[in-house]
Amino acid sequence: MARYDRAITVFSPDGHLFQVEYALEAVRKGNAAVGVRGTDAIVLAVEKKSTPKLQDSRSVKKIVNLDDHIALACAGLKADARVLINRARIECQSYKLTVEDPVTVEYITRYIAGLQQKYTQSGGVRPFGLSTLIIGFDPHTGTPSLYQTDPSGTFSAWKANATGRNSNSIREFLEKNYKETSGQETVKLAIRALMEVVESGGKNIEVAKQKRQLQKRLRRAVQQLRLRICPLELGTNACDFAFHDYSFALALAVLPHF
Repeated sequence: MARYDRAITVFSPDGHLFQVEYALEAVRKGNAAVGVRGTDAIVLAVEKKSTPKLQDSRSVKKIVNLDDHIALACAGLKADARVLINRARIECQSYKLTVEDPVTVEYITRYIAGLQQKYTQSGGVRPFGLSTLIIGFDPHTGTPSLYQTDPSGTFSAWKANATGRNSNSIREFLEKNYKETSGQETVKLAIRALMEVVESGGKNIEVAKQKRQLQKRLRRAVQQLRLRICPLELGTNACDFAFHDYSFALALAVLPHF
């Protein structure tokens, strides 16, 4: 075994990349993180270890924003997370500058997973020792999304999931208790799941809730358009239909002006 765990690009005879498995072990020893997707909100809850009295607790962040509509929580090596988060933030801004639209949750997840996978087959580097939970609402449809990536570079979409310490126990709890929720019920489910493994109570839990704000902005923009579009093209009845069914399409072109 020792001969095959020295280089990331060398497979063992039974098809393992030991460096990737060591990175997964680093994830399993990291703080627990839970993500739950509701109908109108998405919640991230993470285990937060107590900080020394002289340390500023605000400098220790377990949940971060990648963009205005995307957040990330991770388990594993925090130094690796800082590098990956900075790369993802730059990609979000580069995408917006290039195509003049915010990134979708799936796009930035693919980017992060691709970056993690790249570090599993290049010489002179090692895998990122962290797994991520990425949440956000699609900027075009308003659909809530929850994705997970791991050190091997794989990613997948979930209704609810956990990573980090005792993630299997949390996942079993979610499988038994998950149902389509909204509002505060989504928050309660995430906290209850994390409390399965957090021994010191709610003081060591950090929670972030993302609500569907985009659709409200789009509806305000569409209301501005109704007076302009309905008399000219659609008529009264057709205007009501367009407002309810095509509000996203109509508002996207004018959002920057409001």
